[in-house]
Amino acid sequence: MKFIDGGARMITESDVQAHGITRYHITKFYREHIVNSGYYDQLKYIVEPSIEEFDSPGRLDTSGEHDNTVVPGLQHKYAQTGLLLVTNRCASYCRFCFRKRLVGKESDEIVPDVAKAAQYIIRHPEMTNVLLSGGDPFVLSTAKLEEILTHLLAIPHLETIRIGTKFFAFEPKRFRDPALPAFFQRIRDAGKTAVLVTHFDHIGEISHDAERVIHTLRTQGVQFLNQTVLLSKVNDNPEILARTFAKCHQMGVRPYYLFQARPVKGASHFQIPLYRGVEVTRGVNRLLAGVQKTFKYIMSHYTGKIEILDVGDDGRIYMRYHQNKSADKIGKIFSRPYTETACWLDDLPER
Repeated sequence: MKFIDGGARMITESDVQAHGITRYHITKFYREHIVNSGYYDQLKYIVEPSIEEFDSPGRLDTSGEHDNTVVPGLQHKYAQTGLLLVTNRCASYCRFCFRKRLVGKESDEIVPDVAKAAQYIIRHPEMTNVLLSGGDPFVLSTAKLEEILTHLLAIPHLETIRIGTKFFAFEPKRFRDPALPAFFQRIRDAGKTAVLVTHFDHIGEISHDAERVIHTLRTQGVQFLNQTVLLSKVNDNPEILARTFAKCHQMGVRPYYLFQARPVKGASHFQIPLYRGVEVTRGVNRLLAGVQKTFKYIMSHYTGKIEILDVGDDGRIYMRYHQNKSADKIGKIFSRPYTETACWLDDLPER
């Protein structure tokens, strides 16, 4: 494998397993786009292997996905939301992926029987939306996605079908598939909302091709959200993030989450300290107009989605639960003493 900071190096299968190294794969479109974007020095870290991966400690399941799996391939961590893992593949592989335990590998975590998952959802009327994830669902053919829809659209209490994807960055021509308009029309005809959750981490990932296909899909009634991961050496810069979010807003893609990078084995070197993340988000908010400030700075922790609010003059970092398995904790503000090296809730003292 060739490393951006260490040259070519022979690695064995045992190296891959021991250090959580993700396989290398990148689309021709994305490679050419980032090389010509003017931002290659930042964007290369998203897809090119780094020698830092060998010394990057952490866990392979940082959010308790295994513990929240209710039937094979279906997670139910938050009352209103089901998470359906429909594939273990992506168009390209991000080096910071928090599901590197399964993405690009054989895995028994991918849903083997959508009908069985649908039966669970039917028995849980509090579940109003399902997120298709993986891997990237748009690796699957539109016909395969239609099969999955068949099991979901008949469930009366489901209001929204979300699909998370980075194909708009990696291979936007996927959305020129002539079968897709009927796919999204079918969701609308069932009285449900189709939401695509894009994954633009940097202004340099947004191509003209991506803009065009997003515009087309919006005319077909598809709604868009964007999630971004705050990444060391890539986008830990207020100006870059502000331009990214402003561009998303201009395209009709609502900035949704700015995620704190997770302590994933082989990828924790992408984390920045929480206090620095607060500084970055303050800087972003100073640069954006009010209508563009729709993102939340989130840590997707084992206990729930935690919004990181601020570091106070009292030396404490203030947070609140944006989502939690216990409804009575949602919205509650809490604090911990902060340390300058803390990158995750578990790094903060409990007092």
